[in-house]
Amino acid sequence: MNRGEKMDKNIIIYILSDSIGETGEQVAKAAISQFNPIKYEVRRFPYITHEDQILEVFEEAQYEKCIIIYTIVIEKLKDYVIEMGKRYNIPTVDLMTSTLNSLEYVLGYEPKRESGLIRRLDEKYFKKVEAVEFAVKYDDGKDTRGIKMADIVLVGISRTSKTPLSMYLAHKNFKVANVPLVPEVPAPKELFLKDPKRVFGLIANPFKLNEIRQERLKSLGLKNNANYASIERIKLELEYSREIMDKLNCVVIDVSNKAVEETAGIVIDHMKENFGEFILD
Repeated sequence: MNRGEKMDKNIIIYILSDSIGETGEQVAKAAISQFNPIKYEVRRFPYITHEDQILEVFEEAQYEKCIIIYTIVIEKLKDYVIEMGKRYNIPTVDLMTSTLNSLEYVLGYEPKRESGLIRRLDEKYFKKVEAVEFAVKYDDGKDTRGIKMADIVLVGISRTSKTPLSMYLAHKNFKVANVPLVPEVPAPKELFLKDPKRVFGLIANPFKLNEIRQERLKSLGLKNNANYASIERIKLELEYSREIMDKLNCVVIDVSNKAVEETAGIVIDHMKENFGEFILD
């Protein structure tokens, strides 16, 4: 058609997807922008799982000036879209097959061809974000209401890696609250109402803690002879924390010579043993 000829500038773009259809819609809008000015409508049909759903779309589309774009990975449904396109003489555009074929060629193995995988990935991502936000909110005993809601509760005296361990476990999708144990401050009552299988006590060698606390004081510009870093004070705190952990009947982990990942592995193994593998879903 010559540019001077009159054109019908109305078109409907149908998006069929076994997920939410966002990819198809974005591609459609990017393509249609090359034909501006034009009036168009995008009609999205997500979560396609049966041939009947596809047939309904084609029965509607046969009366429209349209194309059908689809992101469907299940072979049976994809082939049905192609068949219906030929039957109703409607152009169909497959956004997935060429990419999947190229990846299969390079990687050397076939794709899963399971619908909704990206949605599951998104759900897992948001679950992780939620867990990280939880760990920040309920860090260092800021709000004891978090103890009741937490998947895991960490207790221990200062500098026993409670916060780093909380964040590491949060990235494994666990909601973690941590509570500092200080002799002068009564342990929150919520701790004693928590399932002990979800509570983990962290301890460390007093001399190791002495080194860590002295470095902490230096970083704050304070003298390293403060009571906070003294061996006597640390031993007092450890003794108190042990008393609380005994009352809680919780698992106790010595973190003295353990990386955060190693300690996390112990916690996760314990959780799987008591609550099953599903906790990591």
